[in-house]
Amino acid sequence: MTEKEGVRLQKVLAEAGIGSRRYCEELIGEGRVTVDGKKVFRFGERVDPQSAVIHVDGKRVQTRAEMRYYAINKPRGVVSTMADERGRKCLADYVDVPERLFHVGRLDTDTEGLILLTNDGELSHRLTHPSYGVPKTYLAEIHGPIPRDLGRRLKAGVTLDDGPAKADRFRVFDQVGKRVLVEITLHEGRKHIVRRLLKEVGFPVQQLARIEFGPIRLGVLKPGTMRALTVHEIGELYKAVGL
Repeated sequence: MTEKEGVRLQKVLAEAGIGSRRYCEELIGEGRVTVDGKKVFRFGERVDPQSAVIHVDGKRVQTRAEMRYYAINKPRGVVSTMADERGRKCLADYVDVPERLFHVGRLDTDTEGLILLTNDGELSHRLTHPSYGVPKTYLAEIHGPIPRDLGRRLKAGVTLDDGPAKADRFRVFDQVGKRVLVEITLHEGRKHIVRRLLKEVGFPVQQLARIEFGPIRLGVLKPGTMRALTVHEIGELYKAVGL
Protein backbone atom coordinates (compact mmCIF):
# COMPACT_ATOMS: atom_id res chain seq x y z
CA MET A 1 0.00 0.00 0.00
CA THR A 2 1.50 3.35 -1.03
CA GLU A 3 1.20 6.55 1.00
CA LYS A 4 -1.75 7.70 -1.10
CA GLU A 5 -3.63 4.42 -0.83
CA GLY A 6 -6.14 3.57 1.87
CA VAL A 7 -8.09 5.79 4.25
CA ARG A 8 -6.75 7.65 7.27
CA LEU A 9 -7.21 5.54 10.38
CA GLN A 10 -9.04 8.22 12.36
CA LYS A 11 -11.56 8.62 9.53
CA VAL A 12 -12.14 4.87 9.38
CA LEU A 13 -12.75 4.75 13.13
CA ALA A 14 -15.08 7.74 13.05
CA GLU A 15 -17.12 6.27 10.19
CA ALA A 16 -17.35 2.99 12.10
CA GLY A 17 -19.10 4.88 14.91
CA ILE A 18 -16.32 5.03 17.49
CA GLY A 19 -16.61 8.80 17.88
CA SER A 20 -15.53 12.09 16.34
CA ARG A 21 -12.28 12.24 14.37
CA ARG A 22 -10.73 14.28 17.17
CA TYR A 23 -11.67 11.62 19.70
CA CYS A 24 -10.34 8.88 17.43
CA GLU A 25 -7.04 10.77 17.11
CA GLU A 26 -6.82 10.81 20.90
CA LEU A 27 -7.36 7.05 20.99
CA ILE A 28 -4.57 6.56 18.45
CA GLY A 29 -2.23 8.91 20.32
CA GLU A 30 -2.83 7.02 23.57
CA GLY A 31 -1.87 3.72 21.96
CA ARG A 32 -5.34 2.23 22.32
CA VAL A 33 -5.70 1.26 18.65
CA THR A 34 -4.12 -1.71 16.90
CA VAL A 35 -4.13 -2.51 13.19
CA ASP A 36 -3.44 -6.11 12.22
CA GLY A 37 -2.10 -6.78 15.71
CA LYS A 38 0.27 -3.78 15.93
CA LYS A 39 -0.24 -0.61 17.95
CA VAL A 40 -0.56 2.52 15.87
CA PHE A 41 0.41 5.96 17.17
CA ARG A 42 0.57 7.95 13.89
CA PHE A 43 -2.53 9.97 13.00
CA GLY A 44 -1.76 9.80 9.29
CA GLU A 45 -1.74 6.01 9.17
CA ARG A 46 -3.74 4.77 6.17
CA VAL A 47 -5.60 1.47 6.16
CA ASP A 48 -7.86 -0.54 3.90
CA PRO A 49 -11.26 -0.71 5.67
CA GLN A 50 -12.12 -3.87 3.74
CA SER A 51 -9.18 -5.91 4.97
CA ALA A 52 -7.62 -4.28 8.04
CA VAL A 53 -8.29 -5.91 11.42
CA ILE A 54 -8.69 -3.02 13.84
CA HIS A 55 -9.12 -3.18 17.60
CA VAL A 56 -9.80 -0.38 20.08
CA ASP A 57 -9.05 -1.21 23.70
CA GLY A 58 -8.82 -4.85 22.68
CA LYS A 59 -12.22 -4.97 20.99
CA ARG A 60 -12.65 -5.52 17.27
CA VAL A 61 -14.10 -2.66 15.23
CA GLN A 62 -16.03 -3.68 12.13
CA THR A 63 -15.00 -1.32 9.34
CA ARG A 64 -16.57 -3.02 6.33
CA ALA A 65 -19.46 -0.79 5.36
CA GLU A 66 -21.58 -3.61 3.98
CA MET A 67 -21.67 -5.59 7.24
CA ARG A 68 -24.94 -5.56 9.17
CA TYR A 69 -25.79 -6.72 12.69
CA TYR A 70 -29.26 -6.83 14.22
CA ALA A 71 -31.20 -8.23 17.14
CA ILE A 72 -34.79 -9.37 16.64
CA ASN A 73 -37.38 -10.51 19.15
CA LYS A 74 -38.91 -13.57 17.48
CA PRO A 75 -42.58 -13.92 18.41
CA ARG A 76 -44.00 -17.22 19.55
CA GLY A 77 -45.36 -19.25 16.62
CA VAL A 78 -42.82 -17.91 14.13
CA VAL A 79 -40.26 -20.26 12.57
CA SER A 80 -36.59 -19.33 12.85
CA THR A 81 -35.85 -19.16 9.13
CA MET A 82 -35.72 -16.44 6.51
CA ALA A 83 -38.14 -18.39 4.29
CA ASP A 84 -40.62 -21.21 4.84
CA GLU A 85 -41.76 -23.57 2.11
CA ARG A 86 -44.96 -24.29 4.04
CA GLY A 87 -45.96 -20.65 4.11
CA ARG A 88 -45.69 -20.21 7.86
CA LYS A 89 -44.69 -16.89 9.38
CA CYS A 90 -40.89 -16.62 9.52
CA LEU A 91 -38.23 -14.09 10.46
CA ALA A 92 -38.29 -12.48 7.02
CA ASP A 93 -41.84 -11.24 7.72
CA TYR A 94 -40.40 -8.96 10.40
CA VAL A 95 -37.19 -7.83 8.67
CA ASP A 96 -37.38 -4.46 6.94
CA VAL A 97 -33.85 -4.01 5.59
CA PRO A 98 -32.68 -4.58 1.99
CA GLU A 99 -29.58 -6.63 2.81
CA ARG A 100 -29.66 -10.40 2.73
CA LEU A 101 -29.29 -11.54 6.33
CA PHE A 102 -28.76 -14.88 8.02
CA HIS A 103 -30.10 -15.91 11.40
CA VAL A 104 -27.53 -16.90 14.00
CA GLY A 105 -28.85 -20.18 15.36
CA ARG A 106 -32.51 -20.98 15.88
CA LEU A 107 -35.30 -20.97 18.41
CA ASP A 108 -38.14 -23.49 18.61
CA THR A 109 -41.34 -22.30 16.96
CA ASP A 110 -43.04 -22.15 20.38
CA THR A 111 -40.12 -20.23 21.91
CA GLU A 112 -39.91 -16.47 21.63
CA GLY A 113 -37.04 -14.13 22.18
CA LEU A 114 -33.65 -12.98 20.99
CA ILE A 115 -32.17 -14.01 17.65
CA LEU A 116 -29.21 -12.30 16.00
CA LEU A 117 -29.25 -11.49 12.28
CA THR A 118 -26.14 -10.67 10.25
CA ASN A 119 -24.38 -11.05 6.93
CA ASP A 120 -21.05 -11.64 8.69
CA GLY A 121 -20.42 -15.30 7.97
CA GLU A 122 -17.31 -15.77 10.10
CA LEU A 123 -18.88 -14.24 13.20
CA SER A 124 -22.09 -16.22 12.69
CA HIS A 125 -20.15 -19.47 12.37
CA ARG A 126 -18.21 -18.89 15.57
CA LEU A 127 -21.24 -17.79 17.57
CA THR A 128 -23.01 -21.07 16.79
CA HIS A 129 -20.06 -23.46 16.88
CA PRO A 130 -19.99 -25.56 20.08
CA SER A 131 -16.24 -25.08 20.56
CA TYR A 132 -16.69 -21.39 21.38
CA GLY A 133 -19.29 -22.08 24.08
CA VAL A 134 -21.18 -18.81 23.75
CA PRO A 135 -23.72 -18.72 26.63
CA LYS A 136 -27.43 -18.19 26.06
CA THR A 137 -29.88 -17.24 28.81
CA TYR A 138 -33.58 -18.12 28.88
CA LEU A 139 -36.57 -17.21 30.98
CA ALA A 140 -38.78 -20.26 31.52
CA GLU A 141 -42.19 -20.52 33.14
CA ILE A 142 -42.70 -23.72 35.12
CA HIS A 143 -45.18 -24.86 37.75
CA GLY A 144 -44.00 -24.94 41.35
CA PRO A 145 -43.35 -25.47 44.05
CA ILE A 146 -39.73 -26.22 43.20
CA PRO A 147 -37.21 -27.83 45.55
CA ARG A 148 -34.40 -25.72 46.96
CA ASP A 149 -31.79 -27.96 45.35
CA LEU A 150 -33.14 -27.67 41.79
CA GLY A 151 -30.42 -25.25 40.72
CA ARG A 152 -27.72 -27.50 42.16
CA ARG A 153 -29.12 -30.50 40.30
CA LEU A 154 -29.26 -28.65 37.00
CA LYS A 155 -25.72 -27.32 37.36
CA ALA A 156 -24.45 -30.76 38.31
CA GLY A 157 -25.96 -32.11 35.10
CA VAL A 158 -28.47 -34.71 34.01
CA THR A 159 -28.37 -37.40 31.35
CA LEU A 160 -30.59 -36.94 28.30
CA ASP A 161 -31.12 -39.41 25.47
CA ASP A 162 -28.33 -37.77 23.45
CA GLY A 163 -25.86 -37.30 26.28
CA PRO A 164 -25.33 -35.25 29.44
CA ALA A 165 -26.50 -31.66 29.76
CA LYS A 166 -26.21 -29.05 32.47
CA ALA A 167 -26.94 -25.43 33.26
CA ASP A 168 -24.17 -22.90 33.75
CA ARG A 169 -26.36 -20.69 35.91
CA PHE A 170 -29.83 -20.96 37.41
CA ARG A 171 -31.99 -18.73 39.58
CA VAL A 172 -35.62 -18.16 40.44
CA PHE A 173 -36.60 -14.91 38.73
CA ASP A 174 -40.15 -14.52 40.03
CA GLN A 175 -42.88 -16.54 41.68
CA VAL A 176 -46.63 -15.94 42.00
CA GLY A 177 -48.48 -18.85 43.50
CA LYS A 178 -47.54 -21.97 41.57
CA ARG A 179 -46.34 -19.96 38.57
CA VAL A 180 -42.55 -19.79 38.74
CA LEU A 181 -40.24 -17.94 36.35
CA VAL A 182 -36.71 -19.26 36.32
CA GLU A 183 -33.64 -17.94 34.54
CA ILE A 184 -31.34 -20.56 33.10
CA THR A 185 -28.06 -20.15 31.19
CA LEU A 186 -26.43 -22.78 29.00
CA HIS A 187 -23.52 -22.66 26.59
CA GLU A 188 -24.81 -25.25 24.14
CA GLY A 189 -27.55 -25.26 21.57
CA ARG A 190 -28.89 -28.77 21.13
CA LYS A 191 -32.47 -28.94 19.88
CA HIS A 192 -35.08 -28.23 22.59
CA ILE A 193 -32.27 -28.38 25.16
CA VAL A 194 -33.88 -26.11 27.79
CA ARG A 195 -37.27 -27.80 27.57
CA ARG A 196 -35.70 -31.26 27.71
CA LEU A 197 -33.43 -30.38 30.60
CA LEU A 198 -36.21 -28.99 32.77
CA LYS A 199 -38.59 -31.80 31.85
CA GLU A 200 -35.97 -34.36 32.86
CA VAL A 201 -35.90 -32.95 36.40
CA GLY A 202 -39.68 -32.93 36.62
CA PHE A 203 -40.62 -29.40 35.58
CA PRO A 204 -42.01 -29.18 32.02
CA VAL A 205 -41.76 -25.72 30.49
CA GLN A 206 -45.02 -23.83 30.00
CA GLN A 207 -43.51 -20.84 28.19
CA LEU A 208 -39.96 -20.06 27.14
CA ALA A 209 -38.09 -16.97 25.93
CA ARG A 210 -34.42 -16.36 25.19
CA ILE A 211 -33.34 -13.10 26.78
CA GLU A 212 -29.58 -13.11 26.18
CA PHE A 213 -27.22 -14.37 23.47
CA GLY A 214 -23.64 -14.00 24.66
CA PRO A 215 -23.19 -10.31 25.56
CA ILE A 216 -26.37 -9.19 23.76
CA ARG A 217 -29.53 -8.68 25.81
CA LEU A 218 -33.12 -8.65 24.61
CA GLY A 219 -33.99 -5.75 26.89
CA VAL A 220 -37.24 -3.97 26.07
CA LEU A 221 -37.33 -5.01 22.40
CA LYS A 222 -40.96 -5.87 21.61
CA PRO A 223 -41.94 -9.14 19.88
CA GLY A 224 -41.75 -8.80 16.11
CA THR A 225 -39.38 -5.83 16.17
CA MET A 226 -35.66 -5.54 15.44
CA ARG A 227 -32.86 -3.09 16.12
CA ALA A 228 -29.32 -2.55 14.91
CA LEU A 229 -26.58 -3.57 17.33
CA THR A 230 -24.33 -0.81 18.66
CA VAL A 231 -20.63 -0.57 17.89
CA HIS A 232 -19.95 -1.63 21.48
CA GLU A 233 -22.21 -4.70 21.18
CA ILE A 234 -20.57 -5.77 17.92
CA GLY A 235 -17.17 -5.48 19.56
CA GLU A 236 -18.38 -7.59 22.49
CA LEU A 237 -19.60 -10.30 20.10
CA TYR A 238 -16.23 -10.41 18.37
CA LYS A 239 -14.50 -10.61 21.74
CA ALA A 240 -16.74 -13.48 22.83
CA VAL A 241 -15.48 -15.63 19.94
CA GLY A 242 -11.87 -14.51 19.87
CA LEU A 243 -11.94 -12.25 16.81
